[in-house]
Amino acid sequence: MTIDNSIQHIQNALKDLDDEVQKILMDWGIPLNEKDNLMLPILQQKKVLTQTLEDLTYLKEHPPTPNQPCGISKYRND
Repeated sequence: MTIDNSIQHIQNALKDLDDEVQKILMDWGIPLNEKDNLMLPILQQKKVLTQTLEDLTYLKEHPPTPNQPCGISKYRND
């Protein structure tokens, strides 16, 4: 699997997670506290996938030279 394929799969997964959040938000039959409980794991997944997408995009734009560290930790702010 190439970086481009991985990026595309992550973008698709992020869209799917956004759709799930919207379904939960639009369901008036779910109490607010339950919506929070349902959305928390989805939002956690989104955070991980978003960071992975940023990392892969960085690597695509700044490929490491042979036998050198990738340098991702240098660009991250957290």
